[in-house]
Amino acid sequence: MKAHDGMYIGGEWRAAAGTDLIAVVDPADEQVIAHVPAGTAEDVDAAVSAAREALPAWAATPPAERAAKIAALRDVLVARKDEIAETVTAELGAPLPFSQKVHAGVPILVAGSYAELAASYAFEEKVGNSTVYAEPVGVVGAITPWNYPLHQIVAKVAPALAAGCTVVLKPAEDTPLTAQLFAEAVHEAGIPAGVFNLVTGLGPVAGQALAEHGGVDLVSFTGSTAVGKQIGATAGAAVKRVALELGGKSANVILPSADLAKAVGVGIANVMGNSGQTCSAWTRMLVHTSRYDEAVALAAEAAAKYGDRIGPLVNAKQHARVRGYIEKGVAEGARLVAGGPEAPREQGYFVSPTVFADVTPEMTIAQEEIFGPVVSIIRYEDEDDALRIANGTVYGLAGAVWAGDDAEAVAFARRMDTGQVDINGGRFNPLAPFGGYKQSGVGRELGSHGLAEYLQTKSLQF
Repeated sequence: MKAHDGMYIGGEWRAAAGTDLIAVVDPADEQVIAHVPAGTAEDVDAAVSAAREALPAWAATPPAERAAKIAALRDVLVARKDEIAETVTAELGAPLPFSQKVHAGVPILVAGSYAELAASYAFEEKVGNSTVYAEPVGVVGAITPWNYPLHQIVAKVAPALAAGCTVVLKPAEDTPLTAQLFAEAVHEAGIPAGVFNLVTGLGPVAGQALAEHGGVDLVSFTGSTAVGKQIGATAGAAVKRVALELGGKSANVILPSADLAKAVGVGIANVMGNSGQTCSAWTRMLVHTSRYDEAVALAAEAAAKYGDRIGPLVNAKQHARVRGYIEKGVAEGARLVAGGPEAPREQGYFVSPTVFADVTPEMTIAQEEIFGPVVSIIRYEDEDDALRIANGTVYGLAGAVWAGDDAEAVAFARRMDTGQVDINGGRFNPLAPFGGYKQSGVGRELGSHGLAEYLQTKSLQF
């Protein structure tokens, strides 16, 4: 798609307040493919003003009509699915089949789920002699990451619109073209002017201005825990609501009774998808000592199959960061059984699928989020030891448990300090709440729980 040279504010594309530009780079060949404007505090202020002006009418729009608009948006995304996939591939580097299935397909599924929820949600209920109303929070400042550019936008914008909120979106500077395409889809769907607004820009400038703006009632942020803490502190000072989906270091716990080949194979695939750039990826594989050597061999074999099937990392900084973690793993005594820090290609930000064995829980690669195609295999002695290791990080976003039967896996999963756990390869559910414990965040996305984040309650007593 051709990049816009302005911001989408108040239902139209407007010239940016400043003249600075952001270069969009294709990570597969390191070539600049477009430029977008670097938004300023002035751009953010204009967008928030448009959102506040549109808020009363949109909040008063009957839920069924809001649902119809979200359904229309979903239909536009369906019609432009190929363009979405091609755009994500160009600016993120994901292989086209993955972009078609995940980067384009999942947001369409989520948008459809909110079209249905907007029409069926109980925005009013009787509680004794009271009537309790669920009302929109107000103007939402949505700050989204680059790793799933359209999914993260839809996961915030769709429930916000369903709730009756208006939105100002500041997308990641690495993937702004997908956000511009989404703004086009919003316009084509006939969503009223000012209900959705887009400001492209850098996090420390446009993102910070949005988080600090007095006209924003809720900040919804997905990204690093470090930045999430800053946004939380800023919002706390203003007594402003936040929804934070942050980092992860998820455990893939394989109990002795599990189908080892399946658990290892699915576990490796889970991390290699999106080149490991997934906050919920199961990057720690926990295996009982009696089956450890077999699991290591299976993991090395599985990872080797992804050598030419995964895309590059998003940018040069991320490329250097992931290779640095791999080097640190070697330096701290972990054993490489697949991949390594050497770049597999001369051009592009590629990293080889990497598997470490003999990882101990205190190692850096077992504690910190790498955000690349790197798996650490950790041995445990018994279930209590496995639980201690699984819960032994500051994160608690996602995870998996494998066992001979679901009941055994569920019993273990219920003891994990994490927000979402897949049992024996459970399928993705767009209606299930997603979010973390501990430093993995505050609040939930997806389904009715995600919608509730954008609502506040009012009770009237009779």
